[in-house]
Amino acid sequence: MILYDYILSPSCYRVRLLAALIGRRLELRAVDLHPGQEHLSEPMLALNPAGSIPVLTDGGLVLTESTAILIYLAAHDGPAWLGEDTPAMRARVAQWLAFAQRLTDSAGAARAHDMLLAPGDIDALRKQATQALRELEAALSAARRRGESFLAGKRPTIADIACFPHVALAPDGGLPLDPYPAIRLWMRAIRALDGFIEMPGIHRLHELKPEPGPMPEVIRKEQA
Repeated sequence: MILYDYILSPSCYRVRLLAALIGRRLELRAVDLHPGQEHLSEPMLALNPAGSIPVLTDGGLVLTESTAILIYLAAHDGPAWLGEDTPAMRARVAQWLAFAQRLTDSAGAARAHDMLLAPGDIDALRKQATQALRELEAALSAARRRGESFLAGKRPTIADIACFPHVALAPDGGLPLDPYPAIRLWMRAIRALDGFIEMPGIHRLHELKPEPGPMPEVIRKEQA
């Protein structure tokens, strides 16, 4: 399998991370996205007319959406990462995959605005991202009360891998994670998985802080 990759792309990182966690070797082909705009070159557009990355090729198969690539890789490792234990778990995975796109369109776009000078209404993007982070915090807090550490249940799935990068990189878009203890605990759980790999920009600072405790009352009221 060949992954056309940009080291600073959260969507590419999703693919690299899942591959590392399941022990799947990928041949990486670096694409000079910024500033080289190589993803818009003729050879890359021949692979993906949309001009986006990542792109995964496996023989004659070409996949151009990171979510589809996650599903394809996970299917090679059996049903566990796809959340196929129960219909409810499959539905939760699908729901969080859709939520991951909201993170891309809000927190991801805010980061691209601040780091790559991408166009966008930064105030609106941060507002949308904050709403998404609050929803994620509430869901993870409820999951912890059920004794679950991950989005779809007691073990990780591609839902966690799809959401993790843009959440971890949210501070690059002016969105601090200090108000979200359940999110920070979830991030720790993902980092603790065997095979976890880093991405530039995803810092370990939260691991140097005390274990997140209960959410302060003032924050709970704000998020209500």
